[in-house]
Amino acid sequence: MRLKNQKQIASKVLKAGSKRIYLDPSKIAEIKEAITRTDIRSLISQGIIKSKPKRGVSKVRARKLKLQKAKGRRKGYGSRKGKQTARLPKKKAWISKVRAQRNLLTELKPKLKSKDYTFLRNRVKGGFFRSRRHIKLYITEQGFIKK
Repeated sequence: MRLKNQKQIASKVLKAGSKRIYLDPSKIAEIKEAITRTDIRSLISQGIIKSKPKRGVSKVRARKLKLQKAKGRRKGYGSRKGKQTARLPKKKAWISKVRAQRNLLTELKPKLKSKDYTFLRNRVKGGFFRSRRHIKLYITEQGFIKK
């Protein structure tokens, strides 16, 4: 059964693509007889010809991707665009580093002399230390912790 013309007319009447037109397979004889727009309209009102709902874009894959990124995946070199400083600005990196170092010094304050504490604090401010570990190493080398 070739119902190409009927499908085309129905698509124009229903203002939908020909892929979205549903022709009832049990009423093919009636559909085949319909050759004018009015015939097609009557079949539409009877429910023999219908338009399928529009197909949307599924968000399943997007949600899955978002979940992966929330876990910290998909952050390798191939996924990166922009400099390291664009991904984490210099200032924010500096702030987090300095805060961590200052917190370490406040923890160690009771064990340190006030003069040494001030000295170390100023070194942190000047960006002398790379990390918390570097501070600990420096303190042990210099023998700042009193016994």
